[in-house]
Amino acid sequence: MGHLLGDGDDGEDKLLKRARELEQEPMAVAENFARRHFEVMDRLGVIRPDISPRATGHIPEQLEAIEKLIELGLAYEANGSVYFDISKDPKYGELSNRIVDEMQGGARVEVRSEKRHPGDFALWKRAESGHLMRWRDPYSGWGYPGWHTECVVMSTRYLGEEFDIHGGGMDLKFPHHECEIAQARGLAKPFARNWMHSNMLTIEGQKMSKSSGNFVTLLELFETYDPLMVRYFIAASHYRSVVDFSENAIGAAGSSLKRLHQTVRNLRKCKTAGVKVSGKYFEEYRKRFCEAMDDDFSTPQAFAVLFDLSREANNLLAEKRPDPQAVADAEYLFSTLGGGVLGIIPECLDDVQNDLHLNEVMEILIELRANFRKNKDFESADLIRERLEDLGIVFKDSTEGTTWEMTDKN
Repeated sequence: MGHLLGDGDDGEDKLLKRARELEQEPMAVAENFARRHFEVMDRLGVIRPDISPRATGHIPEQLEAIEKLIELGLAYEANGSVYFDISKDPKYGELSNRIVDEMQGGARVEVRSEKRHPGDFALWKRAESGHLMRWRDPYSGWGYPGWHTECVVMSTRYLGEEFDIHGGGMDLKFPHHECEIAQARGLAKPFARNWMHSNMLTIEGQKMSKSSGNFVTLLELFETYDPLMVRYFIAASHYRSVVDFSENAIGAAGSSLKRLHQTVRNLRKCKTAGVKVSGKYFEEYRKRFCEAMDDDFSTPQAFAVLFDLSREANNLLAEKRPDPQAVADAEYLFSTLGGGVLGIIPECLDDVQNDLHLNEVMEILIELRANFRKNKDFESADLIRERLEDLGIVFKDSTEGTTWEMTDKN
């Protein structure tokens, strides 16, 4: 299922809304977006999960959990729907620091009168006739799950009743994560030990919004910037900090990434075959890096350690006869910490260097073509476009400017 639009439990399911717009089956829409998500994450260097469960594949387990909550007196059925009674959970609101008595429902939508408390949330909803996704239930005959129970059921099934980290955006802390915790607590499941909430992304200081046109996708960024630059830009900020996107900011990230890559490239060129890593050199940098990551995943501090290591490595390489073991130790730290942990230093840097150079060359060609068009030299401007198309590179002109993308020439 998708997530609901609007407040509370009366909003419209995003997945169903999109399915109607596209005139497709909801599951086809879900699979298409899931496939696109993983393809983009692959380019960003994000490791795929071992299991990617679907909420629609775990309906029986959700109904079983809901029935158990009813038996425990923590949930109630009303007019064919089932709601969790937040008054039965004295700890409800602790994660988001909210007080139940101060919660007001219906700020932007009318509170369902069948609820005992405005803050009660739906575990299962009665399906009206014509609802695109519905399942048989013991309450009204046909219904569908809310968007809190599915997460509790699937996470505890595949990760265990207690697991280390539960992540999500800051906007999900309430009500989604609060509702997950309430159900897990009611079912006597320890659930997540630690909660990590990432902050928002802004664009040049403004909230990102499709409605205002202040919006950019990763695929659009990849047309201009190497995915490693984007990964560096995101990872260089603490996950709890607001990340502000701008061309200057991502350009600076690219320049910083180049400096690190050049150091590693030089280390690998200087590395002597057969020399094993000793662990005697630069140990303080490894310790500092681990301390930074252990401190609430402080990636900015971890990046600072890598740049300190880079300076030391460059001093080492400037010597007439660099110590082979020191070179091996430095390269190993960059590969394990910057590569294995942060994912910004790949095993082969030649391809990355070529990609970064291609981005720079394309920016020059875009500027040159724009000048030709400004001076009404359309023949030269068209020649640039046509020759690039022969190579499988296509310009995309818009009111915001010109971007480019690689296409399949075949």
